[in-house]
Amino acid sequence: MKNIRTRFAPSPTGYIHVGNVRSALYPYLVARQAFADGDQNARFILRIEDTDQTRFVAGAEDLIVDTLRWLGLNWDEGPGASSNFAQNSVQTTVKNSVGEDVCEIGKFGPYHQTARREIYYKYAQKLIDAGFAYADTTSADDIASYRAECERSGQPFLFRNIRPDNPPEWTPGTSERTTLPLRFKVKELKKYSWHDEVFGDLSAGAEVLDDFILIKSDGLPTYNFAHVVDDNEQHITHVIRGQEYISSMPRYLALYDALGIEWPIFAHLPHIMRPDGKKKLGKRDGAKSVAEYRADGILPEAMLNFLALLGWNPGAGSEQEIFTIDDLVKQFDLSHVQKSGARFDENHLFWMNGAWIRKLSVEDFSKLSNDATQFWGEGAKAATPEFRNQVLRVVADRLKTLRDLPSLTEYFFARPTPNWTMVDNNKQLRKMPRYELKQLLESARDMLNNLTADDFVNADSIQSTLNELLAATGQKPVILFSIIRFALTWAPFSPGLPETIATLGKAETIARLDDAITTA
Repeated sequence: MKNIRTRFAPSPTGYIHVGNVRSALYPYLVARQAFADGDQNARFILRIEDTDQTRFVAGAEDLIVDTLRWLGLNWDEGPGASSNFAQNSVQTTVKNSVGEDVCEIGKFGPYHQTARREIYYKYAQKLIDAGFAYADTTSADDIASYRAECERSGQPFLFRNIRPDNPPEWTPGTSERTTLPLRFKVKELKKYSWHDEVFGDLSAGAEVLDDFILIKSDGLPTYNFAHVVDDNEQHITHVIRGQEYISSMPRYLALYDALGIEWPIFAHLPHIMRPDGKKKLGKRDGAKSVAEYRADGILPEAMLNFLALLGWNPGAGSEQEIFTIDDLVKQFDLSHVQKSGARFDENHLFWMNGAWIRKLSVEDFSKLSNDATQFWGEGAKAATPEFRNQVLRVVADRLKTLRDLPSLTEYFFARPTPNWTMVDNNKQLRKMPRYELKQLLESARDMLNNLTADDFVNADSIQSTLNELLAATGQKPVILFSIIRFALTWAPFSPGLPETIATLGKAETIARLDDAITTA
């Protein structure tokens, strides 16, 4: 298939959560894979579905754009498109739903639904002319009365059973005035069957078909109508979205047929479940926004990697867990998206983030140490970028998120106050008299003091000296190395002792050993 076009169409109604991002990542991968396979016209589009004014949240659109850019999911058309394909495209300025000017890129705009009213009205008139839509004069009281009657009799509530006989001519409402809503008319009750790239062949009986609202009384379309029109106008070939939309497929298909529109390819994604697998993950279950994970120090590469595997796997027999975006573009296949819900395991996300931190190159570490200013402790912020970079590389094996940086690194930047209570609470060290621990620290200081400053930049040389110290003292490594580590960091966790000493340097190492000896 050529000219593949996919889209991400979020509503600016709140924070962007993990399910939203996965619904952006999968269509992005489909489009980029098609391009890599030779489809020069393959594109990924961002469309803002802002017709639900009652749920609109100020700043939500900016958050959507900022999150996608942070993740590197650059889109080719839409508001603020920034991919390589967008550079020479048509640029226009439109008003968003709150009247702000927004730059859009692409020839199939506007990419904000509130700026597409006239397009919806054109399609609405086509349905009216063909007898597939009517102005709904049914009052709210009449609907409530009929619904209550259906409940008493145990019958399904179907609006087509009470549609008005002679509806008046329909005119669209505006922001200043309301009018009658426009409702789709089911003219033929029939069974619908369709293929889903994830769930396979699906069908629904004629009994589920019912009349539904196309355009509300304020003149804005419903999702049911707008997305069908927009996908057709913007030549979307693959509609990829959450499985909650499967139940509405019969009405969408009836609308496609009434408008004479060819069906696109459908793929519905399984729910992201709570860790216990019993319920769909939601805000009430403590689900955090992607922006919160970003603030917690999750790398964008780790977030994409993690979300890609929430419902997808590369195939039988594969044990690969770490995927670059290039890996995902090459290997992603909608047929390998699972039907069952995917459990959200935050601990696995943290593990994966740690794995990505350890994958960083020297250049990546340098960039990250400068970009992560908000995560460093106060002492680190006053240090040179070079020293921060050095420390970051030393502690990388213990980092799960960048939020861990202060607790794992601050002792490198500011000399800690000796805290012998930590030694007293250590199950190995508390068995030894304080004077013996002091003697071990004195032996360590004297032997390390004999090294040159150049020796201190080499962890291997330091390890050799520590091994000599073990032999000279006849002490167990768990005792000797633990007391030296406490004396240098006074922290519950720290990186390898040779690396810690090399990072601190000779003068600071000797000074800290002296402090510990003095207070022992």
